[in-house]
Amino acid sequence: MAGTITGPLIVTANLGDADFAWLNGLRIKHFPPERNQLPAHLTMFHALPPSVEDEAKHELSRHASGTRPQALVAGLMNLGGGVAYRIVSDELESIRNEIAAHFHGMLTAQDAAGWRPHVTVQNKVSNRIALTLLADLERDFRPRPLVLTGLSLHRYLGGPWEPIAQYPFRGG
Repeated sequence: MAGTITGPLIVTANLGDADFAWLNGLRIKHFPPERNQLPAHLTMFHALPPSVEDEAKHELSRHASGTRPQALVAGLMNLGGGVAYRIVSDELESIRNEIAAHFHGMLTAQDAAGWRPHVTVQNKVSNRIALTLLADLERDFRPRPLVLTGLSLHRYLGGPWEPIAQYPFRGG
């Protein structure tokens, strides 16, 4: 780890296999392929400083040692040039708040400004295309449980992410 660690750290909540397959399938279908560098994901932090990697590993491990948070796919979100599913989980939000408090003063403006949990299935398209997909998805939408299996740490590499570590939830 000498001197080459430069990319910011990203924290995500891991999706259960069936939910990942559903959301990633929608992402593959609706995201412009030349811009889709990542599978479906639920980002908790966009850019922790690389210097806190060991601390981040400790925090994620500590928070994953608890019971799996309950979560709900609660609705759809208009991202302007895209569409996402809005996720609601008081328990995951509590975990995020505790991690944010731990890294207070080291968060970017984006990460410090609050959290709107979502999984993006389309982005970087015209508003017209996004609004069409939003209307199509809203027509059949029903809230549904979302399985969260753990927390992951990644390094941003200018597009793709380098996986660093995964921490499965315990006790449920």
